[in-house]
Amino acid sequence: MAASDADTVRLQPLDEAGGPRRRTSAGTRALIVVVVLLVVVVGLLVVVETVGRGIAERNIAESIEQDLPEGVEGDVDVQIHGISALWQVLRGSMDEIVATAPELDVSGVTVDATVTAYGVPLAEGGSVERAEAVASIDEAAVDAIAESQGVPGGLELGDGTVAYSDEIAVLGIPIGFTITAEPEAAGDRVLLTPVGADVQAGGGSIDVSGLVDRLLGGDPLPICVADRLPEGVEVTGIEVSSDGVTVRAEASDLPLVEETLATTGSCG
Repeated sequence: MAASDADTVRLQPLDEAGGPRRRTSAGTRALIVVVVLLVVVVGLLVVVETVGRGIAERNIAESIEQDLPEGVEGDVDVQIHGISALWQVLRGSMDEIVATAPELDVSGVTVDATVTAYGVPLAEGGSVERAEAVASIDEAAVDAIAESQGVPGGLELGDGTVAYSDEIAVLGIPIGFTITAEPEAAGDRVLLTPVGADVQAGGGSIDVSGLVDRLLGGDPLPICVADRLPEGVEVTGIEVSSDGVTVRAEASDLPLVEETLATTGSCG
């Protein structure tokens, strides 16, 4: 007997659980394709960003090394901070660049330096909005700088102080003395303000009380550091310990031209 249309049974494909399999709509398939494409694009952007950032950092480091002032040598490492280096490149300005040189040779003095620059234009002729530098040197390096400025006997480092020795003649008798001073940052130089004096009076036959008062009441001893810094950079802070000295410096609107790093200040 032939079955009527009402008695016809339509079979549906079953899923793994035995229920009817749901069909994937065209809209759902399109959404899946879009999501897959987005994942692939994001992955490619991450790769390009990582590679591009590394290339940019190496190029900047090489440029800095080539433009270091005369008498300054060393390897420089650069890191570009910020969300996307590619976006910063397209925008034409880097938000923050950190350059480190742990063993920079500055006229025979080893310096551990870190420079952070903000608002760095990529086109030559612009100006860096602001730059901060931190440089650390040991006692031997401090002595070398002091001697270059005519400070005799080098400097002895203490907790927040430095000491230096000298000699004067009183009534034809040489009298040695040691001054303990507190350093102070003063733009292109460091000032040593006397806070203590130890006088060797040549057997004690001479009254040196007036000499001590004169030494303590004298003007601070200036040590120029301008010739060791790019022109326009000023010392803003100094910290002294028995292990060494840490100097902080800053500059604003620093011209981004080849001569900027190669040109130092003057102590004249």
